[in-house]
Amino acid sequence: MARAFNFSAGPAALPTEVLEQAQNEMLDYAGSGMSIMEMSHRSKIFVDIAAQAEADLRELFDISDAYHVLFLQGGATGQFASIPLNFTQSGDIVDYVDTGSWSKKAIKEAGKYCNVNVAASSADSNYNYIPELESWQLSDNARYLHICSNETIGGVQFKAFPNSSVPLVADMSSDILSRPVDVNQFGLIYAGAQKNIGPAGLTVIIVRKDLCGTARAETPTFIDFAVQAEADSMSNTPPTYGWYLAGLVFKWAKAQGGLAAIEALNEAKASALYNAIEASNFYHAPVVANARSTMNVPFTLANADLDAAFLQGAEERGLFNLKGHRSVGGMRASIYNAVSLAAVEALVAYMSEFENEHG
Repeated sequence: MARAFNFSAGPAALPTEVLEQAQNEMLDYAGSGMSIMEMSHRSKIFVDIAAQAEADLRELFDISDAYHVLFLQGGATGQFASIPLNFTQSGDIVDYVDTGSWSKKAIKEAGKYCNVNVAASSADSNYNYIPELESWQLSDNARYLHICSNETIGGVQFKAFPNSSVPLVADMSSDILSRPVDVNQFGLIYAGAQKNIGPAGLTVIIVRKDLCGTARAETPTFIDFAVQAEADSMSNTPPTYGWYLAGLVFKWAKAQGGLAAIEALNEAKASALYNAIEASNFYHAPVVANARSTMNVPFTLANADLDAAFLQGAEERGLFNLKGHRSVGGMRASIYNAVSLAAVEALVAYMSEFENEHG
């Protein structure tokens, strides 16, 4: 059976080569007679896998020794609580920029533990832009500044990151590994794995070492960054198979030529899709041009009554998971690293065909 063109927002497409390698190693990893899923996380085999995955991620992003790299559980949503618990005390102020659904959820969660100042928001226009930096109302004494680099649901993305006098914290769940990033700009980067890294269940955290060690007394041990760093992310049993697959994805990313080469391909895919939308009177992209995501492309049809027919026709052509998020409607094509240019070209061809038939 041919592989589907999978435009899912997450869990999302993984590189075929990675899945094939995992398949080949499923029952017997490196002659051990065991699957990775059956091994102790303390075994030499798995410790070596974990160490290599970290080394490859450090190489991809040029992460210095000033940062810990952690492989934990809980998804990005779990970090909405663990970050304020690790970085603040009761009564502290933190700054958040509200650019969509995930920013909004992070703000709500942080508000349980500290005083949140919403420094800027694009809610006034249904989250279709990034507020200009000059308009941000930053606090004088914030413990950190939080942004979501790419809003998966709304399809808005920071094209450049602000210089911040306080630690910059970024949820990069849906665009990590999609482009080069200067890690030194950030105090902490976190990402759920299920977009560009691997299967759901793993969370990657890149955190500056000097920010660790001041967690509140009530912080659960397994989300204390200092404790996990000291234990090499193994204070509790980690998601071993997800970690292993992440390591395979990191090797795959290096084989593609690294993040600069991946970025070039992602820009080509996004341009092909946005250009098709812009050239049409039948389709519409709601996000302003300078904030459009290269990872998640929402669009609407001129007549929403045709949505069901569009989706049915797409699936008949092997184009899956194009329905927009329930809170937004319309369509959304998530074109992460593992989604090929051929998949995007097939989608563009179908969109033209559908418009000719129904426009």
